[in-house]
Amino acid sequence: MDINSRNVEALENTSVKSLLWKYFLPAFTGVVINSMYNVVDRIFIGQGVGAIALSGLSAVFPIMLIMMAFGMLIGIGAGVRISINLGKKDFGRAEWVLGNSFVLMIIVSAIITIVGFLIKDPLLRMFGVGDDTMFVANEYLNIILYGSIFSVVGFSLNNLIRSEGNANIAMYSMLISAGTNIILDPIFIFALDMGVAGAAWATIISQIILCIWVIQHFRGSKSVIKLRAVNFKLNWQIVFYILTIGFAPFSMQLAGSFVHALYNVQLVEYSNDIAIAAMGVINSVAMLIVMTVVAINMAAQPIFGFNYGAQNYARVKECLILCMKAATGIVIVGFLVVQLFPEMIVKAFNNSNTELLEVGTYGLRIILIALPVVGFQVIVGNYFQSVGRAGISVLLTLMRQVILLIPLLFILPNFMGLTGVWLASPIADVGSAMVSGTFLLRELRKLNRMI
Repeated sequence: MDINSRNVEALENTSVKSLLWKYFLPAFTGVVINSMYNVVDRIFIGQGVGAIALSGLSAVFPIMLIMMAFGMLIGIGAGVRISINLGKKDFGRAEWVLGNSFVLMIIVSAIITIVGFLIKDPLLRMFGVGDDTMFVANEYLNIILYGSIFSVVGFSLNNLIRSEGNANIAMYSMLISAGTNIILDPIFIFALDMGVAGAAWATIISQIILCIWVIQHFRGSKSVIKLRAVNFKLNWQIVFYILTIGFAPFSMQLAGSFVHALYNVQLVEYSNDIAIAAMGVINSVAMLIVMTVVAINMAAQPIFGFNYGAQNYARVKECLILCMKAATGIVIVGFLVVQLFPEMIVKAFNNSNTELLEVGTYGLRIILIALPVVGFQVIVGNYFQSVGRAGISVLLTLMRQVILLIPLLFILPNFMGLTGVWLASPIADVGSAMVSGTFLLRELRKLNRMI
């Protein structure tokens, strides 16, 4: 039995718990290492350059979320379609999705670069960048925009590697790329005295290496499906399918970008640039916790998609329940660490600025106080996306990020000042948990009927 047949056989017959664990370990390793891109940049900049430089780097984060959103639009949308087609044993269609998605990645990357340079200055101002941090933000963003093609192609294709069942290879991709970034950061920032520009160049070089690696995979013998030039001609039905499924994570990231920008604006309004630096620390911590749950999603996505396509609904339900239990356990552990050791966490990013320590500790505790109800929501949203029901996934995403959180960010600070800015997030988390729970119960009843 060749490697392609073994991957398909495993998705179809291996114990769901064993399969989920097998896929989770490499996914977890990959996403945690990948999360270190921004975390390591912030630690080195915060400790080596200062709190204001950390503020500038944090202010660019919403724009980087927009770039990541386009990677998700194509990578996750195509990944779901590939998994479903593999479940149907339609390998030709799966390869066609791969070829079309690759072309879309190139097109989107070019648009991001061109439009990014045209509107970056007003965009940074709109996202709360002040005069003190504008130079730092611009210096970092200019370099990142030049490398957008490597970022989008590398991230998107690596997701497709995972969707075909090659979780270990996807993990190696992230280890190689993020490892390169971690090694180059201190060299460029300190040894070569490049500061913020050094952090940006370290990121771009690591993404170039990732891009080369993933393209080589789909041209080599270890891939289940191949990247062939014959599939580069766009089929508008396939493009539509990719974009409709990818729209859920895309909208989530766009909403996240807008929310982070709104946070920056409100933090400057009700505090100062140090509060933006504190938000950068909080985002880094939250990302490490949530990305662990995302690793469960990555492990589950090919299982959901393949077995839903094969109409094996008992395995789909089993996977969903296991994922929610694991995610809830992870976020509870994260909640305890944050509430017990907030000062230690903030000091890891900067141990010389007392104002950052005070603001960051307070904000960290409040923003992440509702973590215990976040885990299952991330799983439920991914489930609907993975089985091709993008509409519900988008609704659940927008419920927290747009429908609840944005109004709260405008309303609460008027009465509670900076505390109101911090409180908006946990209140939105609780409200969206109620909505997600309603959809979850309805879906479990439906799966029981189909079983």
